[in-house]
Amino acid sequence: MLHWTTTNRCTLNLAIIAGAIALLTFAGQVMAADEIDTWPGKAGVWNGYTSHDIQVGDAACKVVLPKKIAEGRPWIWRARFFGHQPQTDLALLERGFHLVYCNIGGLYGAPEAVERWNKFYTFLTEEHKFAKRPVLEGMSRGGLIVLNWAISNPDRVSAIYIDAPVCDIRSWPGGLGSGKGGGGCWPQCLGVYKLKADEMKDWTGGPLDNLKPLAEAKVPIISVCGDADDVVPLDENSGILKERYEALGGPIKLIAKPGVGHHPHSLKDPTPILEFIDKQGKPIN
Repeated sequence: MLHWTTTNRCTLNLAIIAGAIALLTFAGQVMAADEIDTWPGKAGVWNGYTSHDIQVGDAACKVVLPKKIAEGRPWIWRARFFGHQPQTDLALLERGFHLVYCNIGGLYGAPEAVERWNKFYTFLTEEHKFAKRPVLEGMSRGGLIVLNWAISNPDRVSAIYIDAPVCDIRSWPGGLGSGKGGGGCWPQCLGVYKLKADEMKDWTGGPLDNLKPLAEAKVPIISVCGDADDVVPLDENSGILKERYEALGGPIKLIAKPGVGHHPHSLKDPTPILEFIDKQGKPIN
């Protein structure tokens, strides 16, 4: 017959308690994982991947989920023209990145657009535990919000990929240089920035005049442009960006496509963009 001593009983009780704690901890981890992967809003499918359309503050947003999430929950943040020339987006989804979008249409990278992005960033990193340093992607006018948000948040960026990007509102939509300009977009742009046309000659509120925080943080930038672009001229935008960013010590690569205009964007084979992100991008966490 087995005789239970007080020590035996205490040992058994401790084992039971330890097991219960382990079980609760495991359950808590499962619940936490389920919670961060539960998305509000309408579910759909984008290029074979599950997507969710959600509202965050004043902005309509979209999150596309990879089939298998990479360690650290990395993500690429698309600005404007979601779904257009998605070669890089699809390649990173395949690697386990999330793809996200936050609508800032009609704001031209103005402070209100930056604030919308701030709220979306907080939502993704705090409620869904996304990596602290996303890759930013901006095509055409999307370059304005990408650069302005990164300048305001240089410690929150892994790398920047911009494509035929607007870097100066005077070039586009202003048309104050050699480009065609944006017609009716120019008065709208001036309105959201609270500016007047006669103030623009000496204006220094755009990305090209405020690159120092990005350069000090060594945020890597890759820009893909057509060298015959007459809508967003290279020499008024990415050309000046490269010159000034390098002068400040910032890492930047410019890929100029010979004889190509504003379209088509991106590269048929996005390998050079992906290799730049791999080589130059900061750790995602």
